Amino acid sequence: MKRTVFIFFILFTTIFLGQEENKKDSIPIWKIHGRFAFVFNQSSFSNWASGGENTVAGNFNVNYDFNFKKNNVNWDSRIITGYGLSHLSEKGYRKTDDRFEFNTLLGIKATKYWFFSFLGNFKTQYSKGFDYKKEPKTLVSQFLSPAYLTFGPGMLWKKSDKLNLNIAPATTRYTFVNDFFSGKFGVQEGKNTAFSLGFNLSGYYKFGLMTNIEMENVLTAYSDYLANVGNIDLDYQTNIRFKVNNNVKMHMTFHTIIDDNASSKIQFRQLFGLGVNYSFHQKVTY
Repeated sequence: MKRTVFIFFILFTTIFLGQEENKKDSIPIWKIHGRFAFVFNQSSFSNWASGGENTVAGNFNVNYDFNFKKNNVNWDSRIITGYGLSHLSEKGYRKTDDRFEFNTLLGIKATKYWFFSFLGNFKTQYSKGFDYKKEPKTLVSQFLSPAYLTFGPGMLWKKSDKLNLNIAPATTRYTFVNDFFSGKFGVQEGKNTAFSLGFNLSGYYKFGLMTNIEMENVLTAYSDYLANVGNIDLDYQTNIRFKVNNNVKMHMTFHTIIDDNASSKIQFRQLFGLGVNYSFHQKVTY
């Protein structure tokens, strides 16, 4: 399997490097889009009859998109990262967001909208996470535990940078944990790595709901051939952005994860806030 993936990678690299230069082409080769957002929330109570807890919370998010197009080559990469903390009186600091994810998708055009593709994905978190519902609190994650590395060949249908669907029927996924989490997240007791081979479906769709409001949908579904055949891991995120002006936006996120190896229950995260945003676009031609 490793040899097959290596040969496939070499083939794609050869095609990529062998593309003929076209000096007369003035179409942008690279398009880079970066978004930085900081959302701050605060509530304070003093002699409030109905009660309440003083709360301070902040979330920082960075998204980078890198799009390469030349001749028959299409290469899209995306970095998604964020971190958030809240401070509740008498309870101290608690993590509200913690994420690092890198996605890359290389495509060689076959027809107008179809590409031979090779996908790569890596995701983890930065710091320790705890289950506060248990006493005492229980450690449930930390840096690179778990961490997921996914890659494999497939076919990409891409209508535009805002709409695409990738089908990868032979996708490799590695799960990494440290010694403390050995035996969890689908990793066998006494080991630090789990290997799986399965079917991966990923999609992206962004569109305008109305003036100054856009909706972004990111979907990944994975089914492991080697264990729990027919069971599907699902990761679906919806982002809705409301533009107030160039630097102030309102943001809503709905994030759902179904993964039996991580939790027996459906995971759901929701974020709503008004914050400061900075966005830039860059185009590179040669």
